[in-house]
Amino acid sequence: MQTGADHKNALVLNEAQRLAWLRLIRSENVGPATFRDLLNHCGSAEAALEALPALSRKGGKKALRICPPHEAEAELAAHERHGARLVALGEPDYPPHLRHIDGPPPLISVIGGKALAEVRTIAIVGARNASLSGRKLAAQFSRDLGQDGFAIASGLARGIDAAAHDAALPNGTTAVFAGGINVLYPPEHGPLLGAIIDSGGNAISEMPFDWKPRGRDFPRRNRLISGMSLGVIVIEAAKGSGSLHTARFALEQNREIFAVPGSPLDPRSEGANNLIRQGASLVTCASDVLEALEGRLAPELPLAPDMAEPGEASPTLFDVEPTDSARQRLTTALGPTPVEIDELIRFTGESTRTIHILLLELELAGRLERHAGQRVSLVY
Repeated sequence: MQTGADHKNALVLNEAQRLAWLRLIRSENVGPATFRDLLNHCGSAEAALEALPALSRKGGKKALRICPPHEAEAELAAHERHGARLVALGEPDYPPHLRHIDGPPPLISVIGGKALAEVRTIAIVGARNASLSGRKLAAQFSRDLGQDGFAIASGLARGIDAAAHDAALPNGTTAVFAGGINVLYPPEHGPLLGAIIDSGGNAISEMPFDWKPRGRDFPRRNRLISGMSLGVIVIEAAKGSGSLHTARFALEQNREIFAVPGSPLDPRSEGANNLIRQGASLVTCASDVLEALEGRLAPELPLAPDMAEPGEASPTLFDVEPTDSARQRLTTALGPTPVEIDELIRFTGESTRTIHILLLELELAGRLERHAGQRVSLVY
């Protein structure tokens, strides 16, 4: 199996940098996209932490909670006790395809081996209340694709996910958590998770240690499942199911979407059948998937992210000090309807750097929401 970990220019954080990255992503109003902008502009996570108070004040927030060192140190220690580690965007065993999605997590918690660094990864998702035939199909796809050198990604849920993980044990599989890396859901999948780890697979999460998953966290998890994969196979997905959310993320991330057709009399097949009607590839066996992926099986992806750590920083944030009139023009242009950042740049006549700084100020103040496709909206 070829992995992105073979790249010679992989980023490796030192202990102090890893702590600063963790403090920054755990600070109030700092999401993956904001993290990346801060690091690019400030040159390092430590410099970004120093810049946070001033940036949030300019955006209209009086006090921004910055993760203190002792909290980040405690989380790192908890990872170590649990046999987990924090992997940074660009490090050797960070999923290579995941780094290219919109807003990749700067840090992920990982337990287990390096199957997640496999370039040839396919996601298999579907119904929790799957039929026996659906489970058999998931296992067959997983087993056959594994024999062709693919790792399998899924969400460790009941039904299709569990069948796909179990069949992928000999060839590598990644379970993606919606909660913290130490919070197993569903709890009865402890033996399956143990088998995944023991066989050289792994579990990953972007959420803080001890985080109990909420309903909104599962779609966030699903974007990681699709993002780390070349494509997503959907088996027995009911209308409005989480599996269809995964397919939507796959579409936004320019991934292949595969759907296994089912009986029109079975509501568990309604979502997958609709995907086929909307243009997803109809598949019935692993060879269908391989045929559709032909030409997309690059042996290796570049590892270097567009961020300044860990070498010598070239901070650019303070090269430009936005004027009050620029702030006014931007907030006037923004509203509750998402607009593309490029549109804001054209409309305001301000430089790209100025607009990005102003957007950082607003987001850190809790007044900006980011959307897919490099779009933003104002929070009222």
